[in-house]
Amino acid sequence: MSIGSLTIAATPSHDTIGIWAPVLLVLARLAQGLSVGGEFGSSASYLAEVAPPGRRGFYSSFQYVSIVLGQLAALLVMILLQRLLTEDQLQTWGWRVPFVVGAAAGLVVMYLRRTMEESQHFRQERAKAESTAGERKGLRALFGEYPRQLIAVFGLAIGGTVAFYTYTTYLQKYLVNTAGIEKSTVSVIGFAALFVYMLLQPVAGHLSDRFGRRPVMFVFSAGGMLLTVPIMTVLGRTGNPWLAFLLMTTALTFLTGYSALAAIIKAEMFPTKVRALGVGLPHALVTATFGGLTEPIALGLKNSGHETVFFWYVTGCVALTFLATLLIPEPSRTSLLEATEAAPSRRSEAARLT
Repeated sequence: MSIGSLTIAATPSHDTIGIWAPVLLVLARLAQGLSVGGEFGSSASYLAEVAPPGRRGFYSSFQYVSIVLGQLAALLVMILLQRLLTEDQLQTWGWRVPFVVGAAAGLVVMYLRRTMEESQHFRQERAKAESTAGERKGLRALFGEYPRQLIAVFGLAIGGTVAFYTYTTYLQKYLVNTAGIEKSTVSVIGFAALFVYMLLQPVAGHLSDRFGRRPVMFVFSAGGMLLTVPIMTVLGRTGNPWLAFLLMTTALTFLTGYSALAAIIKAEMFPTKVRALGVGLPHALVTATFGGLTEPIALGLKNSGHETVFFWYVTGCVALTFLATLLIPEPSRTSLLEATEAAPSRRSEAARLT
């Protein structure tokens, strides 16, 4: 992630190196997407494994709290730059500053990551691996033993990822380019809406612990299918900042049904030996492709005069998440996390009785 951010910050302009400028930017964005996806699987697994039973949804929801906190930090940097620099300075070199900050922040997080203690689930799995020879692991185990779960994770991730990038990233450009709202005002709208969105994550996580993952995920997918086209249509026609904030917050409220559960609903489908890979691999591929292409598709359709097609594209992607949610069993009831945790207790009880 740091290398990708630093590459974006340091890439010369098109006037200097020609076609290599956009090529480097695309490669850097793909590197960011793949690395974010890989880290997503590890952090999702870790949060799910260290959480106590009955509270895993609440604990895991803080993954997107941290993600949105990063977006808020980026927006804050942007707001400060808009206040301190002229438009010409922003266009010339100021836009590179946030990527330098991001590259440095990635190195700090890498240090923190390396000093964390492993979860009990991972320690048990490592001990089991040392005493078990010939067991399939990694990609062989993932594709050979859990193909249905892998397909389900792809389905769950596609709609949520496209909706996330649409409402947290592209929407700000949409409000400037289509609605005609000033950039500085849009930055404030985005900051306020994302702050509310961040606070909603633990609420949705708690609700999933109480009522199940699927009902909360259905709120997102059903709401996304019904409301994406109306919300985007009205947003494109309004110049009222307050209405734009209300509609953006409404969209993000429904999106919370996915983002708060994005870690736990996938982590519960896999055992410890492939959990990080089972969550991270599809998430990385979806983030690098569907997530990375969200803005180019939206802007391409706008430039070709078919902007409303993008609204239906997002709706179709969310429909895939709805279908995946419909087909999977309730993850909190079939959780392999609980099965792993219960095994040591049964062995301990058997040993005590013996």
